[in-house]
Amino acid sequence: MAKDERLAKIPDSEKITINLGHVDLGQIDLLVADGFYSNRSDFIRTAIRNQIGRHDDVLRRSVERHDLDLGLRRYDRRTLEAAQAAGERLTIQVLGLAVIEGDVTPELARETIASIHVLGALQASPAVKAALAGRIR
Repeated sequence: MAKDERLAKIPDSEKITINLGHVDLGQIDLLVADGFYSNRSDFIRTAIRNQIGRHDDVLRRSVERHDLDLGLRRYDRRTLEAAQAAGERLTIQVLGLAVIEGDVTPELARETIASIHVLGALQASPAVKAALAGRIR
């Protein structure tokens, strides 16, 4: 599979479910109907981004303190084999999306990944996730 094909498969967002009161939901619908937002999701994403922006300094310091990689971080067979050859075990800490590619076997993952801490989303095969179950937090 070409690199461009792999990139096309990664969604740029994660679906979540929230519960809202009827009045709050109605107010959102009114703002959408009046053209302030294109839909409910647009309003909710904007509200979340605004709230995160209010805590920008705190978040930046927290990312530094926890030594997190920010954004998308990929781990493929070649990367893990290089770590294995160097006698290293990886501590994966990501704020965003961590992807363990499909070419990584459960055995290779178990031998080379010491721990995984992802704030956001982790994409890996069910077999790799099972092999690392005790190391994922």
